[in-house]
Amino acid sequence: METVMGFDFGLKRIGVAVGNSMLRQAQPLTIIDAATNEAKFAAIGALIGQWAPARCIVGLPVHPDGAEHEMTARCRRFANQLHGRYGVEAILVDERFSSAVLAQQRGERIDAEAAAVILQQYFDEVRDEPS
Repeated sequence: METVMGFDFGLKRIGVAVGNSMLRQAQPLTIIDAATNEAKFAAIGALIGQWAPARCIVGLPVHPDGAEHEMTARCRRFANQLHGRYGVEAILVDERFSSAVLAQQRGERIDAEAAAVILQQYFDEVRDEPS
């Protein structure tokens, strides 16, 4: 059984979720709301140290037609930084429809829930994951 972490990357906040390869159910974990990038990565590093994930899933935002935009590149860079800093595999998952799932909660801090939706999408789409 492997632990898997999900991330909903944003410039202000990063939502974090956790799950495992046996149950394949994502749960919201926390919201990282730090002032600087170094503080954000320190918080991420502490979570990775605590949970020891086999891989990290990062939501990849694109336009409804699949076209990339500024945040797409930022999320790719964030995934690369997770891999480079912590040596953990980082997998990008199309998050086009995750925000629609949470649309009824607008105005609330839904970052961790969004990360759980992204991670659950990964579990639902990837059937050949090692256990």
